[in-house]
Amino acid sequence: MERKVRKVEEKEITRANGMPIFLVTLVVMFACVALFITSIATENILSDKLYICLAVVSVVGIVICIIILAGLHIVNPNEAIVLTLFGQYYGTIKRQGFYWTNPFVSLVSPNKAANTVGKKKISLKTITLNNKQQKVNDALGNPIIIGAVAVWKVANPTDAVFNVDDYNTFLSIQCDSTIRKIARLYPYDIFTDNDDNDEEHEKTLRGSSQEIAENMREELQKKVEVAGIIVEEVRITHLSYAEEIAAAMLQRQQATAVIAARKKIVEGAVSMVQMAINQLAEDEIVILDEERKAAMVSNLLVVLCGNKEAQPVVNSSSIY
Repeated sequence: MERKVRKVEEKEITRANGMPIFLVTLVVMFACVALFITSIATENILSDKLYICLAVVSVVGIVICIIILAGLHIVNPNEAIVLTLFGQYYGTIKRQGFYWTNPFVSLVSPNKAANTVGKKKISLKTITLNNKQQKVNDALGNPIIIGAVAVWKVANPTDAVFNVDDYNTFLSIQCDSTIRKIARLYPYDIFTDNDDNDEEHEKTLRGSSQEIAENMREELQKKVEVAGIIVEEVRITHLSYAEEIAAAMLQRQQATAVIAARKKIVEGAVSMVQMAINQLAEDEIVILDEERKAAMVSNLLVVLCGNKEAQPVVNSSSIY
């Protein structure tokens, strides 16, 4: 039974400008420091109660100002932070600026390695993921080496930090599994002599790489949607046979190419011979019996289909 991830509705914080609060708090803090220094300097002049009162007020004011300053957050362009308050989701800041929030909120770490405030920010930039090449068996069982690059970005920072432990690692693993899954559905190339197999595997990894890459993108998008990630593009960057069969498959490709070329040459040669015989008969240049026609056809096919240039023999007497 598939376990569904509990969704947290994203709430964006955009209204709190931190600059006025920062300036006012800074002024109040300096005033409290000045008050504390003045109370110490005039200790002998003031009464004990007034001295203690001024010292306590100044210290409390400084502590309150420090707490207020803890609620200030700087968000750079294409960055976001996710905030929680005593274990409850508080809000997400996705727009650049200087913000003030409840000073008791805490930033949610996107992964285990994010210990500092700077690392707890989530990048909204478009990022390229280039995973390592991996060995996969294609639809015909041939081992191949395939590599792909994915272009992605975080669209929902709240899902990225709450639904998965580390969205970068999660994306990388899902990308590997998607490449392996899709690559197994198609052959590297078609080399079968059976016409039924040719019709069954109309798409190949080598010949339909763009369509297959789009299938990879759609499959990967379904898997990482829970993490608030948008996959913009997937491209196959490397595709080759594995080393153990690369030499044999290269010979097979060469043989197939030679056979295809010979087929074209023979088809063209037969057409040219037929045209020559018809032209000779129509213009009545020479009348040939069936035996001489067969000899002429044989000679023309040898000349047209041979790999080397033919050496002509000039008959100075009769054509027979």
